[in-house]
Amino acid sequence: MMREPHSPLPLEPAPGGPRMDHRRSHRRALREERRRWQEQVRQQHRAQHWMTTTDDGDDEQPDEDLTPRERAYRDARRAANARIGFLAHFVPYAAVNSFLLLVAGPRAAFWVAVPWGFGLALHYFFAIVAPDLRNRWIEQEVDTRVGADVSREKVALEGQQAKRIEELSASIAHEIRNPITAAKSLVQQMGEDPAANDNVEYANVALEELDRVERSISHLLRFARDEDIEIREIHMAEVVTSALETFRDRLHDLGVTVQQDVQAAGVMRGDPEKLRRVIINLVGNALDAFADAHTADPTIHVQAGENLAGSEVWVRVRDNGPGMEPERLTKIFSPFYTSKASGTGLGLAITKKVVDAHGGSIEAHSDPGQGTEFVLTFPKASSHEEPER
Repeated sequence: MMREPHSPLPLEPAPGGPRMDHRRSHRRALREERRRWQEQVRQQHRAQHWMTTTDDGDDEQPDEDLTPRERAYRDARRAANARIGFLAHFVPYAAVNSFLLLVAGPRAAFWVAVPWGFGLALHYFFAIVAPDLRNRWIEQEVDTRVGADVSREKVALEGQQAKRIEELSASIAHEIRNPITAAKSLVQQMGEDPAANDNVEYANVALEELDRVERSISHLLRFARDEDIEIREIHMAEVVTSALETFRDRLHDLGVTVQQDVQAAGVMRGDPEKLRRVIINLVGNALDAFADAHTADPTIHVQAGENLAGSEVWVRVRDNGPGMEPERLTKIFSPFYTSKASGTGLGLAITKKVVDAHGGSIEAHSDPGQGTEFVLTFPKASSHEEPER
């Protein structure tokens, strides 16, 4: 059985109590859902207006204020009005000239038909043919320019990918070569004087360096291979509580307070062990940041709940540690990026990969001196469900 938040862990309820925090979260989600619903209603009313109105004054509305459907409907209405206008001129033209041909003869009909027909031809060209030509030429020019832009972006993307591969290769070489070089140097010193008293210490340090290499390779393999997700029904509250249980002794030693409010999180489908490791990694990073910065009154807030529609489960892990600069924040999910002296730089990269494998998302928010917050969002129905056979 998973232990409840009132276990011996140094967990404290959030100020005002978990119920009060849950109510505030619920009210915020309710307001957001209401705003989305109102926007959908406004869009429906606008669509109905554009489908039923006959006021040509609406055609003057700027393009940026219209949806693609409204712009298409406006263009179609303009084309229909142009054709109707041409017919409104052509029918009297045909009727009058037919009447003159019968009453006054071909000569009189000719002198009326030619100038009138020339004007009618101009009307036809500028009202019907010219807009189609204009749109066709615009499309050709856009296709040409877009093709050139896509080619440039493709070249730039290939360059970025090549640079990323170079950086990744350099990081791997650095992460593996340095410990091996240190271990090799220690073994050489042991060989120079096999009876030295320091050989035992040298051997232990060399083993630690080789363990670091093994750990780096293990993390690299975990990052490189596809995540094997075992989907089943889970309670996110139990996953979070189980992850926090692993830090019992460390939380006590560092004097860290955990404020936990996860009971609002419902049932979802996912891999409990993979998600548990995600929470462990995020909380562990917060503890490392506390230890490095010697944060006074260190506190971690862990919250979990559902969106108003009941289709997603979210988890927030927030600390009051040293925070991060914007430059670091943009790189934290990159492989082998780390600010720790002994870190491999793959923890958050693997975390993001696990979250992505569940069809979820992870965001990080931080400011120097203001702490860091990670926000995880998961669909309640996993995207990795196997079809029934």
